[in-house]
Amino acid sequence: MAKVTVIGAGNVGATCANAILHMKYASEIVLLDIKEGVSEGKAMDMMQTAKLYQFDCRIKGVTNDYKATADSDVVIITSGMPRKPGMTREELIGVNAGIVNNVVSNALQHSPNAIFLIIANPMDPMTYLTLKSTGLPKNRVIGMGGLLDSSRFNYYLSQALNVAAADVEGIVIGGHGDTTMIPLINKATYKCTNVTSLLSKEAADKVVADTMVGGATLTKLLGTSAWYAPGAAAAVMVKSIIMDEKKVFPCCVYLDGEYGQKDLCIGVPAVLGNTGCEKIIELDLNEEEQQLFAKSAAAVKNTNNVLYDMKILKA
Repeated sequence: MAKVTVIGAGNVGATCANAILHMKYASEIVLLDIKEGVSEGKAMDMMQTAKLYQFDCRIKGVTNDYKATADSDVVIITSGMPRKPGMTREELIGVNAGIVNNVVSNALQHSPNAIFLIIANPMDPMTYLTLKSTGLPKNRVIGMGGLLDSSRFNYYLSQALNVAAADVEGIVIGGHGDTTMIPLINKATYKCTNVTSLLSKEAADKVVADTMVGGATLTKLLGTSAWYAPGAAAAVMVKSIIMDEKKVFPCCVYLDGEYGQKDLCIGVPAVLGNTGCEKIIELDLNEEEQQLFAKSAAAVKNTNNVLYDMKILKA
């Protein structure tokens, strides 16, 4: 059984840890935070459900004690300032880059063989930053956004079709941003039937538009970033890695020629197994989808350039 560390005991981190407990694929979870008492309290609260939910995994909360994270198989990074209403993910880059660099460096000292899953926003640049600043092989640094965006896409599809979300298959690629994600409506299906034949163009366009502002919609309602779906998405991805399930998930990975792009981390379908990102799946995109992906990639690269402009990364 595996050891998983979740750095950041806020809403997303705690929800992720709780989801892993319920999925029962880890033997040990370490929940780490900088605020004294928060991770310890949340870990204790979760452990007090062990009898009720019948799980054997142990979760330990610690305050800035990276020694406790030693020999983790996967490290999940949720640390950083959450989005506030009206704030874009990109506006977070200056603050969160320093936080992510620090926690990744500390975690890597004690778990040199770990696979890193990045949730911190803005997720695409933070994944790129982690890869470039650590020098880790590209298969061991993965960003979570694509699966979350796809889950939201499937939710809106199921609502529009009035069917079970489990019976809908939709995927979102591109950047994890309100203007950079690409819900592939022409490839979405319900029971092997393309949804565009089941929805009016107006309804299909609304599903795409609602998906693209799915995170912002929740931020406006909640006053902060969402946490249930992000936490669950991360837990599912880690399960595929730990259990070597080799499932295909849309996630943020490093491209080196795939989709005609190089030197950026962006959302595409990838096979996740016990070595991390084991294979990138190249979809057959139509001309419009190719243009949208190229536009998304350019926007993500522009955001990455901020890391160089701010001297966080050296050219």
